[in-house]
Amino acid sequence: MDKSSPHDLAQMRKSYELAELDEAQVAPEPIDQFHRWFDEAVRAKALEPNAMTVATVGADGRPSTRVLLLKGADAQGLVWFTNYESRKGHELAANPFAAMQFFWGELERVVRIEGRVERVSDEESDAYYGSRPLGSRIGAWVSPQSRVLTSRSELEAAWARQQAALGDDPPRPPHWGGYRLVPDRWEFWQGRPSRLHDRIVYQRLADGTWQRQRLAP
Repeated sequence: MDKSSPHDLAQMRKSYELAELDEAQVAPEPIDQFHRWFDEAVRAKALEPNAMTVATVGADGRPSTRVLLLKGADAQGLVWFTNYESRKGHELAANPFAAMQFFWGELERVVRIEGRVERVSDEESDAYYGSRPLGSRIGAWVSPQSRVLTSRSELEAAWARQQAALGDDPPRPPHWGGYRLVPDRWEFWQGRPSRLHDRIVYQRLADGTWQRQRLAP
């Protein structure tokens, strides 16, 4: 064991034994399978079940990840909202593809999704922005996301100024809105004993239908 660490990482492991996943069990459409598992994650009281890791790649070829909150999921795709001028915004402008992953440890499950990313309509962004708490709406104006700050007090002072200037009904900032990932690949992963995990992948074909296959763990 590394003497600099209080934990023996090589011995940290868990046997996954809660459930199984078979080709005959999954829905024909991946979005339906996603909603099935998402609803089960909510019922299991998973911590922020709509939290997801989103990976993007910039023009320099370097990948980056962050945890975001899913705010919409239907046959069109999966939606989140953010600052278009953030690092992920610049990376999506250069390379409009992304991957996302949900991990629901309480159910020993992972969902992985890949596809092209597009901006949602202004109307959709306006509607979601208007539904947010007032403090969050002001915060969207204040934060120069991913840029260097001199201090926390700089951010708090900017928030106070914007609160006074914008009042109780601020409009949506032009640099803030939604993205939609349009999937062409889904993977549903169910943990199993002995690391013989179940992996079912959906791949979109040229005619728009989905091919389902089992992957080796």
